[in-house]
Amino acid sequence: MTDLKIGQAARAAQVSVETIRYYERRGLLSQPKKPADGRPRLYDIASVSRLRFIKDAQGIGFSLSEIADLLSLRARADANCRDVRKLAVQKRREVQERLEGLQKIATLLDELIDGCPGNGDIGACSIIGAIERPK
Repeated sequence: MTDLKIGQAARAAQVSVETIRYYERRGLLSQPKKPADGRPRLYDIASVSRLRFIKDAQGIGFSLSEIADLLSLRARADANCRDVRKLAVQKRREVQERLEGLQKIATLLDELIDGCPGNGDIGACSIIGAIERPK
């Protein structure tokens, strides 16, 4: 693969041009230098690989801030896999906490649905009543 214009790099990494620009603004991706002759900026294979890494890390739940940490670790000669594992363990803990919160919400919704007759005047709706009740 040769150097690519931004649209080509976006397609190769399966992201949008706007996403590339956003990552550049966030400091996750370096913007290539503008050629002096006015030609468009060109992205190399390393940039496309970095874009894919960012996208894949997002796909498993890492935030852009966390991805910046991962990229920083990747670039450090003294970094260790233990450092990356620590970030992954923390992310897993956060995911588990969110799942538990969602399970509580699902249980509450089940209770509201089970208690609702499913017909009658909206003013007498038990679900609306439960949401509106004073806390």
